[in-house]
Amino acid sequence: MPGSIKVASYNIHKGVGTDRRRDPARILNVLNEVGADIVCLQEADLRFGSRAAVLPRFLIESHTDYVPVPLDVQHDSMGWHGNAILVRQGIAVESHDIIHIPCLEPRGVVTARVRIGEVGLSVFGMHLDLSGLWRARQAKTIAALGDAARGEGPTVLMGDLNEWRASAGAFREFARHFALLDPGPSFPSRSPLGRLDRILHCDRLRVTDCGVHRSQLATIASDHLPVWAEFMLE
Repeated sequence: MPGSIKVASYNIHKGVGTDRRRDPARILNVLNEVGADIVCLQEADLRFGSRAAVLPRFLIESHTDYVPVPLDVQHDSMGWHGNAILVRQGIAVESHDIIHIPCLEPRGVVTARVRIGEVGLSVFGMHLDLSGLWRARQAKTIAALGDAARGEGPTVLMGDLNEWRASAGAFREFARHFALLDPGPSFPSRSPLGRLDRILHCDRLRVTDCGVHRSQLATIASDHLPVWAEFMLE
């Protein structure tokens, strides 16, 4: 049966806000404000040491209706190179995987196949390189993987693309297979100028709305604002 779904992407900056305080509960409160069904996070693990999760599982489950997709990576981590996926309780996760991509910096992609009612949805979460050359290479790899997933059902890709230019090579690579949404400026959170955080979708999803979540809390919780999109599943 047709239905709707809301997705969001959020670079949580390891839980450190613009006031330089690390406050995981504040991040979770922002996610509750957004109210998405599926969230892709970037910088969800600490960068050094054990790369422990910024958002402990017990905190997620006690403060939100979300559960992390179990990516089966390092014991204390929630994500893969900082990328993680949260789904609202009741959404079935049928499969999940981590993907190595060409990189200069430590980068990776996370993916999950979830079921919304009778519809299966493939989700990809990513955080691309600071180098434009590497971003284009990464986009080509991810777009090809997403295109293969599209053969099994609707597919959505989300993340911090680290791209300031509308005519960038990364965008051209993604555009070969997917529609690129422009929710609006999301970085830096206090005075957003850069449209770094993006959502892409295949032609089996019909977008009904999209935007940037800008609240008083969101402007201080991270240096990025969350972006979101609503789709009809058909």
